[in-house]
Amino acid sequence: MPRLLSTLSIIALLSTPLAAIAQQTGTQEGDAAQSEENPQSVVGAEAAQQGGELQMGENIQDPNAPGTPYLREMVDDWAMECIRVPEGQEEPCQLFQSLADANGNTVSNVRIFKLPEGQRAVAGALVAVPLETLLTAQLTIRVDGGQAKRYPFAVCDPLGCYARIGFTAEDISAFKRGAKATVSLTPFVTPDKPLELDMSLKGFTAAFDMATVTAAN
Repeated sequence: MPRLLSTLSIIALLSTPLAAIAQQTGTQEGDAAQSEENPQSVVGAEAAQQGGELQMGENIQDPNAPGTPYLREMVDDWAMECIRVPEGQEEPCQLFQSLADANGNTVSNVRIFKLPEGQRAVAGALVAVPLETLLTAQLTIRVDGGQAKRYPFAVCDPLGCYARIGFTAEDISAFKRGAKATVSLTPFVTPDKPLELDMSLKGFTAAFDMATVTAAN
């Protein structure tokens, strides 16, 4: 009998830690299983605590909202570039054309807009060219085989350089009569080889008549 009690006592002593170990192991396995079932919840919680400042988002502008520019239509080789306005108002529009080299690469673009009456320039233009342009050589425009005119560049930014041009009534009449204009600029790396770009005048008259008056800046 004493031996039996001793044996039972030993079994009890041995079984107690085993039960505790089994319970602890079961808890750890349960936590591990829960983490394996949803690992993102653990990672997400840690990231939320350690990620620093929360991002509050920003408003997304409606691409069709008033004040946004768009190409409304093509008039032969000219695009009508307009700005959306509230319903019932007239959209301000100007002419736009991209100019490409002999390989079809876009090199320049031209925007032409009407100006208010009562001044020498009846229309204006903004001609954009690459940064690698030799600015001192200026920009020239010739309509068909007529007299060329030279214009200086006004400013450059990280995207390119720009000539701000004023056109007289005679200039606009020449555009309306002509078949094409030649826009010439000089690359900085090849100053002895000016680059000539064709500017089609097909559809110019109709497009110019559709343009709205823009205040000169």
